[in-house]
Amino acid sequence: MPRYSVFIDDNFHYMDESERYKHGDFEDCRGAIEACKGIVNRFLAKCTPTRTSEELYKEYTTFGEDPWIATDDPDCKFSAWDYAKQRCHELSS
Repeated sequence: MPRYSVFIDDNFHYMDESERYKHGDFEDCRGAIEACKGIVNRFLAKCTPTRTSEELYKEYTTFGEDPWIATDDPDCKFSAWDYAKQRCHELSS
C-alpha cells in the first residue's frame, strides 16, 4: 500500500472539502513532492508572465490548485503556498 498520496484542494473553494480530489499515490516522498511541484508549475505557466511576483502569487492563492501529501512519514513535508511564493519570485525576476 502506498505511503504517499497526493490530494488537491481548490484555492478558489477554500476549505470546501467537496472540491478535493486525489491526484495519485506515490512510492516515495520525492515522487509525491515532484507531483505537487508540477501541479503548481502548470498553473503558474498559464498566468500572464508580465505580472509582479506579488500579483502572480495572489492569482495562485486565489485560483490555483493546492496540492498536499497525505502520509505517515513525518519527514515528508510540502507546502504548495511556500513553493508557489518561491516560484513566483523566480518567474518575475
